[in-house]
Amino acid sequence: MPHTLERITVFTGSSPGRGEAYLTAARAVGTRIAQRGYGLVYGGGNVGLMGAVASAARDAGGEVIGVMPQALLNKELAHRDLSAFEVVPDMHARKMRMADLADGFVALPGGIGTLEEFFEAWTWLQLGIHAKPIALYDVDGFWDPALALVDRLVDEGFVAHGLRDHLIVATDPDELLDRFLQWTPPPPKWPETTSPTAALR
Repeated sequence: MPHTLERITVFTGSSPGRGEAYLTAARAVGTRIAQRGYGLVYGGGNVGLMGAVASAARDAGGEVIGVMPQALLNKELAHRDLSAFEVVPDMHARKMRMADLADGFVALPGGIGTLEEFFEAWTWLQLGIHAKPIALYDVDGFWDPALALVDRLVDEGFVAHGLRDHLIVATDPDELLDRFLQWTPPPPKWPETTSPTAALR
């Protein structure tokens, strides 16, 4: 059954990175999300790749929702041209709200905050907290080291093949969106009969 897709949460950096490739990619993703009729959810900033992806989506007529903790309102220079802007108490509330609003997640290049958001959303999929697709948008092999680590985790028995196989890696905005629509969730980490809590029931 095709995955229902209305909004996509984008994780990405508050810095632009080196060179123009990352900014170009962020703008392309934001533009195509909007052009294909989907909403964009992100961290609410107006700097770096965060600002680029949001501004591109807005320029293309798309819905863009920013979610930012109170403590970061000044530090991250909140974007003022959004469809909606929500202020939440802290980072934990930010990630939960971004997850609630969207039907899928994609990480563009970014720093440790982007990595943390991506891996937490992927962990939530593994634990059955949500059943929404997770993707990495690759730019010039940016995610190759992370994928090599993930593959090592699979080889060493720490991550299931099924979870790795359901991780989307895309290099083109339309490929990304098409694969979101085709996505089906992986099998649960712990089937009901083998859940670690089953013995306690």
